Amino acid sequence: MLSYTYFGKDDFRLTDKPVPVILSDTDAVVKITLGSICTSDLHIMHGAVPRAVPGITVGHEAVGVVTATGGKVKKVKPGDRVSINVETFCGECWFCRRGYVNNCTSPSGGWAMGCRIDGMQAEYVRVPFADTGLTRIPENVDDRQALLVGDILATGYWAAKISEIEKGDDVLVIGAGPTGICCMLAAFLKEPRRVYICDTDESRLEFTAKHYPKAITLTPEEVIPRLRSECPRKGADRVIDAAGNEKSFRTAWEAARANAVVSLIAMYETPQVLPLTEMYGKNLTFKTGGVDGADAAEILSLVSSGRLDASALITHTFPLSAAPEAYELFAARRDGVMKVALKCGE
Repeated sequence: MLSYTYFGKDDFRLTDKPVPVILSDTDAVVKITLGSICTSDLHIMHGAVPRAVPGITVGHEAVGVVTATGGKVKKVKPGDRVSINVETFCGECWFCRRGYVNNCTSPSGGWAMGCRIDGMQAEYVRVPFADTGLTRIPENVDDRQALLVGDILATGYWAAKISEIEKGDDVLVIGAGPTGICCMLAAFLKEPRRVYICDTDESRLEFTAKHYPKAITLTPEEVIPRLRSECPRKGADRVIDAAGNEKSFRTAWEAARANAVVSLIAMYETPQVLPLTEMYGKNLTFKTGGVDGADAAEILSLVSSGRLDASALITHTFPLSAAPEAYELFAARRDGVMKVALKCGE
């Protein structure tokens, strides 16, 4: 089968691999119909994910059709259309029982597919712990609507949850890329007073304003003066940093009101420093990534009911055989790209 494979820093290649088979009685094999490229894949390409294993198929966001299941799999069966979770998790360890599935203690737990074991930019994928890692897609939800559920919509949903957003809050999301927009969409579910979203890229702010006009778009330079003048507590009640760089980190804590929650859900490529002398007295609570993707069923229900729709983010579609060109477009942010879908099979 065709797969897109990581060999080392800046070295991804299309390769031919055997179709995966069931290795454990909790496994399933899924024929991928539609996959995607994520910023996390670029982090692997840049050498910023030390745990990524050379030789693995990349990709951790996809939908497909179950073709085989192990003997202990009860919740899905061959023929089911499914969303594949970004994480594999046993559902039984101390962390899983508390919803911290990113920290599953199984050797195949957490962010494994597309990082430590073969992932989803391929024609087929083996999914460990299929009963927790696969979610059946409702009949009224198509592949494009379901594609982002397993990763960036799960990230946005989780970010809004850990940020403890309350009705009437003022929320700031930093980064108007796909993940930031998913955080924004999930924040709106909590009935905040306002949701602000900022980015350095004017085209991304224009995209957000066009597709999601309820959001208040800001440049980084506008954030502090606007929040101080418009928010009753002189800053955002909840801040989510989905950009993950030194400037966004500083904006996050500076824009937060006293006693706010600041959620750092991006994958930073460099260490950040807490300037505690400047922060003293703000009494901030920081929460950090990565996603605990345990809410796929709830997210798909919201998609099915029309309350959550991120399909506008899929701006480009390529066949899997054109993955190198798709990656180049995505990395360069050309042609107004937000998310790239890869057609892996029919």
